[in-house]
Amino acid sequence: MASQPPPPRKNPSGVNRQLAMAMELPFLLVGGALVGGLFGYLLDRWLHTKPWLMLIVGVVGFAVGVRDMLRRLQKDDPDGGGKSGQ
Repeated sequence: MASQPPPPRKNPSGVNRQLAMAMELPFLLVGGALVGGLFGYLLDRWLHTKPWLMLIVGVVGFAVGVRDMLRRLQKDDPDGGGKSGQ
């Protein structure tokens, strides 16, 4: 009789979660800036304000990406808000 494999884990191990987070975070930063820059570029073409809206909305997109990255890191922090030793 062949032994059955163990059931899959519901919670990924810490290493897998950290690897997934490390792969996801750069896309948050770059994606926010690219989407914002593309949206600003399209607005610039429509309103004839080159390159101001592309730069402004691109920076706002980058800031939103940084904010989202910090929220995800804070949510994943087991210490509860980054306070260590307390």
